[in-house]
Amino acid sequence: MSATIIDGKAFSADIRGRVAEQVAALKAAHGITPGLAVVLVGSDAASEVYVKSKGRKTVEVGMESFEHRLPEETTEADLVALVEKLNADPKVHGILVQLPLPGHMNSDAVINTIDPAKDVDGFHISNVGLLGTGQKAMVPCTPLGCLMMLRDQLGDMSGKEAVVIGRSNIVGKPMAHLLLGESCTVSIAHSRTKDIADVVRRADIVVAAVGRPGMVKGDWIKPGATVIDVGINRIDAGEGKTRLVGDVEFESAKEVAGAITPVPGGVGPMTIACLLANTLTAACRANGLPEPEGLTV
Repeated sequence: MSATIIDGKAFSADIRGRVAEQVAALKAAHGITPGLAVVLVGSDAASEVYVKSKGRKTVEVGMESFEHRLPEETTEADLVALVEKLNADPKVHGILVQLPLPGHMNSDAVINTIDPAKDVDGFHISNVGLLGTGQKAMVPCTPLGCLMMLRDQLGDMSGKEAVVIGRSNIVGKPMAHLLLGESCTVSIAHSRTKDIADVVRRADIVVAAVGRPGMVKGDWIKPGATVIDVGINRIDAGEGKTRLVGDVEFESAKEVAGAITPVPGGVGPMTIACLLANTLTAACRANGLPEPEGLTV
């Protein structure tokens, strides 16, 4: 029996709809409009697309969108000065500095200039530490989206065995902390894990975020497991064309798994939806109001 396909497009649309409803309620009851500031330095083509999409979807849910586009030659000091200005702006509840930054800038130093309460990407060292110690934090968007889909699919995850493949600071490590917070038994597998297929086979939950196309084979998957594929890899499709695939060999895995996300159309759409959810959460926290139900950890 083939797995249930987890529709990330539909799920993200539902999340955005819930955010829009709560933004409208926040405006009506308190006169507060959540604001998201996005900073783009240079003209990276992929980043241009992401920023445009983020701005459009921010406005669609009723939030204020503030875009700051800076030339490639902008100094790190000037970028930091802009971030500090946004930190002090009460209309801005979320700040996102689009990565990658130009090579002459120290990304960590810039990110750590952001007020942790406005760090809707969840990359500030303070938020990393808070998440790692089980305290209230701003959670990175992609892992948050994965957690939302797992909660929707599985409900209570207590006692389940989970394997996260990949140990990046953006997905792998925060994902492991979130699963620990759900009382899962968590392993992190990576390029040097011995007998990695055997490690994955015992998992009720598999989150693949390693950046290697089709690495996880169908015979690695425990029958009935839930598979969340974070990988987005562009491969040659012949005749000068390319196509997107995940880190999981989808066709073989779907015959074994209980549920699985496709690529594209799985985790990807959740990232911007969770960015909007984080901005709403930040606005509520900044004003001492209850956090949006079901949109945060």
